[in-house]
Amino acid sequence: MVFIFILVFIAIDYYVFQAVLTVSKTWTPLAKTGFRLAFWIPTILSVAALLWWALGNPYAISANLRNWMITGVVTVYFSKVFAVVILFADDIQRGVRYVASMFGKEKASGLPGEVIPRSEFLSKTALVAASIPFGAFTYGIISGAHDYRIKRLTINLPNLPKSFDGIQIVQISDIHSGSFFNKTAVKGGIDLLLKEKPDVIFFTGDLVNNKSSEVRDYIDIFNKVKAPLGVFSVTGNHDYGDYYQWQSANAKVQNFQDLIAAHKELGFDLLMNEHRWLEQGGDKIAIIGNENWGAGRFSKYGKLNQAYAGTEDATVKLLLSHDPSHWDAQVRPEYGDIDVMFAGHTHGFQFGVEIGGFKWSPSQYIYKQWAGLYQESQQYLYVNRGFGFIGYPGRVGIPPEITVVTLKTA
Repeated sequence: MVFIFILVFIAIDYYVFQAVLTVSKTWTPLAKTGFRLAFWIPTILSVAALLWWALGNPYAISANLRNWMITGVVTVYFSKVFAVVILFADDIQRGVRYVASMFGKEKASGLPGEVIPRSEFLSKTALVAASIPFGAFTYGIISGAHDYRIKRLTINLPNLPKSFDGIQIVQISDIHSGSFFNKTAVKGGIDLLLKEKPDVIFFTGDLVNNKSSEVRDYIDIFNKVKAPLGVFSVTGNHDYGDYYQWQSANAKVQNFQDLIAAHKELGFDLLMNEHRWLEQGGDKIAIIGNENWGAGRFSKYGKLNQAYAGTEDATVKLLLSHDPSHWDAQVRPEYGDIDVMFAGHTHGFQFGVEIGGFKWSPSQYIYKQWAGLYQESQQYLYVNRGFGFIGYPGRVGIPPEITVVTLKTA
């Protein structure tokens, strides 16, 4: 399979190289040679990476380095596909002219009767078309990965006790500490969070990608996350180590125990299918924390009936549950008195467009609720776009998010 990919990549490069030849044909010898040689450098690196992957041992290096290799290959060839589409259109029109020439000018329906050389204009257009997604994805890594944004919203709850009127909640989600590559930038994001001076903080899962050890280098940053009424957290699908090949079942169990210990070291009150009470001015509201529960193929460790038990009489119930699909699948049908659910998980696909009221991302074809605030009857769901990233080490159009939610008495 890897060798098929190599052949496809070389074919794409050879095709796009024809545009490189056309565009550079009038350049000085030095510029022409440099440009043409530079074009093949990503090809050589990509083929070398694929051969090493097929014949060597890619798992002998860190997961982060493997991810960077995959990102580089995908970004380069995804971008070149745009050039291929334009060049193919050019070849179609040249083919039409060639066929017309075979029947003579009088039968060519007005088309010139000689084959023209590859259009320099379309060749330039093809290279520009390839450079746009390449530039966007590169910018998404350099700047977008840590371009933290504050999202503010107010939710009105008719049963909110007056003592909690105006309470400010900060939510972060999907830290994915194993993906970080700029510790200074991450610290800047946490400093931005702390400037909000929230009353309480929610973290809705995915502290790591696979292994609890990934968070070790960031303990001294995230342990600064504090709030007067506490910091509450839940687990996400990545926190269980389900996507990693463990040497034994015991190693996986120990990893999860280490993850629980990391939450404690950070000062996060990890809710494992349980609840807590926030008390203020003689009033109480319930914080319910569910382990990961996702519709479809994602794990269902959560036991909402267990977490909910004992909160029946609470005037307001706030649920922390990582996967937004949980809302339609179980929360709304079975727990109509849960006022607000806080989720994450989708990352907004780390790619999309949000301009004014317009919002689009490939994530919307997978999740009905994928980013922002949703309401059904008197129940609300907020889906955080994520603080970190996974897979592609950047973000394009969907920046990392720190959510500030103010609850008001309706």
